[in-house]
Amino acid sequence: MNDDPSSVVVATEHWFIRHGLPYFVDGERAAARQALTGRRLVAFVVTALVLGTAVGVLVGWLVGDATNATAAGLAAVAVVAAAYAAVALRAWPIATWAVARTFRSLGLLFPLVTRALPLLLLFVTFLFINTEVWQVATSLKGGILWGAVLLFAAVAVGFLLVRLPEELDKVDDEIHGQRLVDSCKGTPLEDVAVDLDHDAQGTAEDSEITGYQKANLVLVLLVSQIVQVLLLAFSVFLFFVVFGSVVMKRAVVNSWIGEDPTQLVPGLSGLTVELMQVAVFLAAFSGLYFTVYAVTDDSYRKQFFTSIIHELERAVGVRAVYRAIRQPTR
Repeated sequence: MNDDPSSVVVATEHWFIRHGLPYFVDGERAAARQALTGRRLVAFVVTALVLGTAVGVLVGWLVGDATNATAAGLAAVAVVAAAYAAVALRAWPIATWAVARTFRSLGLLFPLVTRALPLLLLFVTFLFINTEVWQVATSLKGGILWGAVLLFAAVAVGFLLVRLPEELDKVDDEIHGQRLVDSCKGTPLEDVAVDLDHDAQGTAEDSEITGYQKANLVLVLLVSQIVQVLLLAFSVFLFFVVFGSVVMKRAVVNSWIGEDPTQLVPGLSGLTVELMQVAVFLAAFSGLYFTVYAVTDDSYRKQFFTSIIHELERAVGVRAVYRAIRQPTR
C-alpha cells in the first residue's frame, strides 16, 4: 500500500493533530523527542530559572513580601514550562482537543455531579462552618494558600497518572479485521482500511500502543479528567461564596479569626477576603475528593470511559493503517 497518494498520508496526519494525537504522527513525535534531549532541556531549565528568579525578585521588591515573591517566581516557571510543553512538546493540540471534547460531553458530567456533589457538599459544609477551618484557611496568606491548592492538585494528578493507564490496557488488543475497518470510518483512511482488511494479521503489530503514543492517549484522558474536576471545584467555590455571603455574619467571622474580616467589594459586607480564602481551600479539597470518586466509581467509569475509549480505539485503528501504508519513523 506504499503507492497510495501522499495526500492521504498528509490528510491522516492532520486528522491526528485535530483529534489531539500529535504523537501518532512520526514527524511530530520526532520533534517532541528532540525537545527532550539533554541540551534542549538544559536550555529550558536555565531559561525558566532565570525568568522565575527575575520575576520573584521584582515582585519582592514591589510588595516587600517573600511569600508572594516566591509564589510569583514559581508561577513564572510554570508559565515557561507550559509554553515549552505546548510548543516544543506538541502538547497544545492534546490540550485543546481534550478540553473541547470535555465541554461537548458535559451531559456525562451531570449524572456524576448529582451523585457525588450532594454527599460532598454535606461533608464540606460542616467544614465550612468550622472555626478551625476558617483559622487555618485565613492564616494561609498569599502564595501559601495557592501552594496548598497546588499540593492538592499534584496529589490528584499523581493519582490519575497511576489509574488512567489501566484504562488503556485493552484499547489495542482487539483492533483488527472488521473492527479495524469500522474504526476508520469517517477518516481519511476509510477506503484504505477496507483494502487492508485482508491483511489484518499483518497490522496487529501496528495496532500495539507503546511509548510516546501511549503517553499521548494518557494525556488526552488526563486533560479531560482535569477539566471535569476543575468544573466541579469551581461549582463548589461559587456555592460557598454565595452561601457564605448570606449566612456568615461579620461578627461571627471576627470571633473565629480574631480580627475584623476585610471587605472585598464595597456594598457587599458578606463578601470578604477571608470568605474567598476559605472557599478556595475547600474547593481545592473538593477537587481532590472528586478526582478519587470519579476514577473509582463504577457507574461514572462506565459512562465516561466507554465514550472516550471508543474514540481512542478509533485512533488506534487509524494509526495501524497509517503505519501500514508508510515506513514509520520509530
